[in-house]
Amino acid sequence: MEKKIMLGNEAFARGAYEAGVKVVSSYPGTPSTEVTENLAKYNEIHVEWAPNEKVGTEVAVGASIGGVRSLSCMKHVGLNVAADPFFTAAYTGVTGGAVILVADDNGCHSSQNEQDSRYYGRSAGVPMLEPANAQECKDYMKLAYEISEKYDTVVLLRSNTRLSHSRGIVEMGQRVEKDRIPYKKNIQKYVAMPAMAKKLHIIQEERMNRIAEDSNTMDINRVEINDTSIGIITSGICYQYVKEALPEVSVLKMGLINPIPKKLIEDFASKVDKLYVIEEGNPYFEEQIRAMGVKLAGGKDMFTIQGEYSANMIRAAFGMPVAETIEIDNVPGRPPLLCAGCPHRGLFHVLSKLKKTVLGDIGCYTLGSLPPTSAMDACLCMGASITMAHGFEKAIGDSKDVVAVLGDSTFFHSGITGLVNMNYNGSKGTVIILDNRITGMTGHQDNPSTGKNAQGDEAPAIDIAAMCRACGVKHITEIDPFKIKELEEVIKTETERGELSVIITKRPCALIVKQPDIPYTVTDKCKNCKMCMKIGCPAIEEKDGRPFIVPDRCVGCELCAEVCPFDAIEIDSKAKEDK
Repeated sequence: MEKKIMLGNEAFARGAYEAGVKVVSSYPGTPSTEVTENLAKYNEIHVEWAPNEKVGTEVAVGASIGGVRSLSCMKHVGLNVAADPFFTAAYTGVTGGAVILVADDNGCHSSQNEQDSRYYGRSAGVPMLEPANAQECKDYMKLAYEISEKYDTVVLLRSNTRLSHSRGIVEMGQRVEKDRIPYKKNIQKYVAMPAMAKKLHIIQEERMNRIAEDSNTMDINRVEINDTSIGIITSGICYQYVKEALPEVSVLKMGLINPIPKKLIEDFASKVDKLYVIEEGNPYFEEQIRAMGVKLAGGKDMFTIQGEYSANMIRAAFGMPVAETIEIDNVPGRPPLLCAGCPHRGLFHVLSKLKKTVLGDIGCYTLGSLPPTSAMDACLCMGASITMAHGFEKAIGDSKDVVAVLGDSTFFHSGITGLVNMNYNGSKGTVIILDNRITGMTGHQDNPSTGKNAQGDEAPAIDIAAMCRACGVKHITEIDPFKIKELEEVIKTETERGELSVIITKRPCALIVKQPDIPYTVTDKCKNCKMCMKIGCPAIEEKDGRPFIVPDRCVGCELCAEVCPFDAIEIDSKAKEDK
């Protein structure tokens, strides 16, 4: 059998392919994005980028009702957006198998919180699986569909950053085509109105009780008896840390993490002298196990709720020597930066200059909150920029110094309803939509305005200005954000207008445009005012106390030349000749 080294996310995608999945609808979100990107390579599957996770989940549920296996992938905060259909689909069950893949982000590598999605599985009342390596990513995806169809339930499949973005050896299998299950009208099952929902809730409870009983004998809940003086209950990536740190102890590795296998846990507890729970995030296992009356020697009292664990952390917690590490002193910090040539940089330079209160959003442009521009005041969740700006305006009774800033993909994700709300409820504020023609921060996925679908084929492109007009906005301006003087005048005009307005900054992401990459240079006309340093371009640094443009980093976007008050920055003529 062929074997390949795969990312966890690649293995998830391969598992869905081998399981015969027919429909995938997701919204990109690190660390889950590559699952859907890899599935888009398979012609046998309809794969799409949905405007948001709620839509993706509803598409997957609809495909399931239609009789095929379906999947929706998202990051942990995306499950909040999908929660509405997810909780009710937990009542209705499935026809074709339906799986929701959620990737948590312990350590906040690319997220605004460290949400523990295990509570969603428990609260919604659906089975939840958690693999521990790339091979299990593939295997558990396939198993999730078997469980989904066997028990008539949506299944939640949990990953995290470390698992999704690490590599392992995966044994390949063949795709098994599943015949579509013919649709049969059944309003008692699929119409979740109160009379039906009451009955469905009883069915759901019976289903979970049955799964809970069966979980005690499922192969993915595995007991490894070694030294019985210490027993550890764990799951997922923490299992790998435990095996590395304490290879001699006995372990109960849980693959089905909701519902937990209570009889198996009690039996394991009876075989070891001291029992510990090791789990990243909140005390999800620990609270349930303690509630069962099982005595634990340790859990979260030995570890942290915040961040990722490691083998060294576990060894230290048990008073054992940790592996030697190399201490590196005086390593310079590397804060995240907008790329050289990023179209958002010009906007934040102007907003900083005008001292506007900026209610921001989730995307590359969130970095506008950092020095040197420091031009963002708040960031909450996808789409919240518009609604927070509206609330801020109503709180202070003025709109002229308040703007909302969000990207094109975020606007389609959850900004449109906020704009409707502003118009409906009499806002006089200004919304700035940063149209860089792509979904930037998650790795350049297409969205409803780019003119391409998930497979890269041509698709209808929604006109953002027309959409804003349809939401009731009368004053709409489209402008290149690198035209600094014009942009400044537009922002002044629109924020002082006293009526709802939208500014759309239109310039493609620097990473998707073929720039001539002819660098600029600082000439002898420089007065060392360092205005060019204030835009925060990574191509500009200080050398011998003066601004210096590093040729290999400069992409020739000319923003520095635009902001220089002495016309001291010009195209490097020698580099131009060489081109």
